[in-house]
Amino acid sequence: MQETIRAELKASIEAKTQVLNTLVPQIEKAATTMVGALKKGNKVLFFGNGGSAADSQHLAAELISRFLKERRSLPAIALTTDTSIITAIGNDYSFDNIFARQIEGLAKPGDIAFGFSTSGNSRNVIAGLEKAKELGCVTIALTGPSGKIGELADLALKVPSTATPRIQESHITIGHILCRLIEQELFPNQ
Repeated sequence: MQETIRAELKASIEAKTQVLNTLVPQIEKAATTMVGALKKGNKVLFFGNGGSAADSQHLAAELISRFLKERRSLPAIALTTDTSIITAIGNDYSFDNIFARQIEGLAKPGDIAFGFSTSGNSRNVIAGLEKAKELGCVTIALTGPSGKIGELADLALKVPSTATPRIQESHITIGHILCRLIEQELFPNQ
């Protein structure tokens, strides 16, 4: 077991080293974009499937509640939490529309639509990003190294790994960095 533990930790460290070597400017741009939107009174809408749904909820909670600083709440919504809405849209339309339909009802121009997809090809995340662009939102995506979402989003943070666990671990690390930068920029004296 200890050999497996060491191997998993080393693989996670290597994936994050690749993020460090390739994504720092894109992470900074994502943070700057989010800070600019929040300063203007816009909100961030997070969405994804499975573990990415959990990451969406996690990051929305960090902005609504707090990350490291005592400060005012920031407007963020995870589109992955309301089972009545999700199942109604899935039943009345299709599962592919669960995010697009919510974005249609909740988003306004200048909001950030922040999609997660480890594969980069989740149809409902693609539909959500497409609807967001149609409505004048800025689109940011956290993905793996390939897939349609990376080409569709205004800003794609593509984790350079093919291992799903490593991509997901990097996504939440990047998410935490974004939360730290947002707090640092919006609340420098707190």
